[in-house]
Amino acid sequence: MKESLQIWCAQRLASHGWHREVPPERGISVPRALARLRSMEIEEPGALGWQMIGRLDQAQRDEAVTMLVLAFNAQWLDEQALSKWLTWLKEGGTRAPWPDDGDSAIWRARAPFAPIMVDSMATAGLERERTGHFLSQVWSIHERDELIRMLLWLAGQGHRHGWELDHQRFEAMSTAERLKWHASMAPQATYAATLEAFVVHGQPRDVAAWDWLRLVDLAWAGMAMGWLDQEEARNFAAHGVDLLTRRYDSWHAVAMAWQRGRSLHEGLDLMENFTDDWQLLLGASDSPWQRPLHQLLDDDLRASSRAMIRGLRSSARHWALAVASVRESDLLYRQSTAPAVSEEQRRQSREYLYEILDWRPEEGVAGLSRFWMPGQVHHLNQLASDAQHDRLPEIDTPFGMPSPELLAYRQELAACASVSATIIMAEKYAFHLQMFESADYGEDELLTRYYTRLAATLDRHYLCVDAMLEAWVRWEQTLPEDSTQESLVEDIEWHRHDPGSPFHWLTAPTGFQKEPGRRPSLSRFTALSLSGPLNAALWGEPDRQYGVQASEIRDWLDSHYGLGGTASLIRFLDFLVEAGDRQEYLINYGPYTLNQRRLRQEIAVLESAERSEDEGVHLERLRRVLKNDHHCNDIDMAAWDIAQLVDLAAAGRQLGWLSAEKFHHYLDQALQLASRHYSDWWAYGKGMLAGYSFFMVATPERHHFLAEFNHAMTAWQTGLPPLAGCWASLDFPGTQPRRWPPLHADTLPGDARILH
Repeated sequence: MKESLQIWCAQRLASHGWHREVPPERGISVPRALARLRSMEIEEPGALGWQMIGRLDQAQRDEAVTMLVLAFNAQWLDEQALSKWLTWLKEGGTRAPWPDDGDSAIWRARAPFAPIMVDSMATAGLERERTGHFLSQVWSIHERDELIRMLLWLAGQGHRHGWELDHQRFEAMSTAERLKWHASMAPQATYAATLEAFVVHGQPRDVAAWDWLRLVDLAWAGMAMGWLDQEEARNFAAHGVDLLTRRYDSWHAVAMAWQRGRSLHEGLDLMENFTDDWQLLLGASDSPWQRPLHQLLDDDLRASSRAMIRGLRSSARHWALAVASVRESDLLYRQSTAPAVSEEQRRQSREYLYEILDWRPEEGVAGLSRFWMPGQVHHLNQLASDAQHDRLPEIDTPFGMPSPELLAYRQELAACASVSATIIMAEKYAFHLQMFESADYGEDELLTRYYTRLAATLDRHYLCVDAMLEAWVRWEQTLPEDSTQESLVEDIEWHRHDPGSPFHWLTAPTGFQKEPGRRPSLSRFTALSLSGPLNAALWGEPDRQYGVQASEIRDWLDSHYGLGGTASLIRFLDFLVEAGDRQEYLINYGPYTLNQRRLRQEIAVLESAERSEDEGVHLERLRRVLKNDHHCNDIDMAAWDIAQLVDLAAAGRQLGWLSAEKFHHYLDQALQLASRHYSDWWAYGKGMLAGYSFFMVATPERHHFLAEFNHAMTAWQTGLPPLAGCWASLDFPGTQPRRWPPLHADTLPGDARILH
């Protein structure tokens, strides 16, 4: 330190009772210096920074000199820093010597918490005890990985995600809806009241600074704990500032957004206190924030920070995390290295796999591939392409018309013609993979492979992540809403426009990758669809089942068909191919259509005497012939046998009773029968409905069952709702293709080649 500065410093100290000590050569002991600082309510180095702002008049300068000398003797400041600060006070300059060397200026963003006077690991380490308590008690952070996950959460989602969406939704609510929302928010009543006040007073919904400034603060805390080195800490802080510069044009805008966030966090509107709370940082000429926000970050540090953040989110697993988190936002707490799974998480995830997906451990992660359904994507893409070219099926079908509500959705299909529906399928599959990870069944290497396949598929089908999100929004708006789940449109749009969202920081996988599941050929998919509304739509080739579903299939085959294994199933499938119920009608009932008098006599005989169960069934069917119920006497009912053939073959495949080759043999037989007996889906549907009605066992619910079947048939024929079934997007077997070529990479391939 220069002699002139020492003399000036000694003079200033003398005026405050320091008569014999001339710092720094003859300073006081560390314990005594610390005690003096605590008496001035300066508990740690961060608190000292606040004391340096606004010290420009003489009395305050003298007090600041005392604080600086005590801090030096407490070993909070080195001699170089002490000299800079004393020189600034002596010369009365307005540019306070906040750290500016190299990348140190980034810490000016931490000023709302504690202005940083010296940027070094050693200085940060002086705060370790207080910081450790703060991290464990306030943040529940106890080690490096937990800290990094929290830093990424603040950057990518934070509190702003829920708060900004609540603001947006509350703004659009009616009075009645607002009252209902308040009732549901009773445990968070103060937050709800503050949010309402913001909406009523026209406050912007933006609170991102609340997350991104805390990101900067936690980066310093990580360095204080020794969990982050100086470069890592600066990069995290730089990421926070990078995000701030992409949202705000000034420190004032940052402070306003922070104040809104703090208000919501505390459940108290603090906007009236804004001037008092922020006047020093925003107004003092010696404030760290006198350096403009957009001058804090140079290009090199920005590039280094972005590279680090992308690196932390570079695994393919982060694609699944990001996609699944749109519906389950808590998943973003699992970024970077996955945390250890708690017993409760393990239990809930396994319960989901067992009870919702009917998955069993013997299937492994590969068993989730049955939820990867390219056929469904093809169907949606084809509907959109047909809508664009005015080629959608007629809505006035022989089975009924879709509701006006569904017809309104149909008008939106054309808007999706240029965007693939792959993301609709991928969202659910990504969540299933996350549940498998949380269920803690191992198979880490194979799970990583499926994560990579998912990421590679999404990367291949969309030009960029924003294109994927745009496609997701369009399809969410187009597909009818699921009554059990809310629309994701607002959440997706939030991620599209928030610069910190993980979607903007994903890394595309490299190298050749398969899809997570099998992609059937177009003819296979068409054959599978021949089972129609007899069961849930088959969007892909059936896989082996192990759980409750397998037991239910086995019981159904036994109770309805008397089938107990491979041999009996194959015999029955061959019967359906060669003769089926259609032959029984032709032999036992067809002749009666030529002799009405004989038909009535037969009915009268059966009605007048005691009847066995079989005779009762025969009587019911004769009555249906007499009424020509559902045109059973005029329509070829082979479709009923074909649908059963596919449905039973699929069940046999799910139980492992049929090999893939045998299953495909019966699918080929079904295609041949369909093309030989019918010319289009309407005729096929009429035949299936007639067979379903004619061979149904008499039951009080018959009218209800037929109404449901008619409703399902309408949906399959018209594609409304789109995910009911796929006849509306497929050419009937044996007919000339009439479809407009879809503009998508994920259409189903022809039989001669596979897309991959």
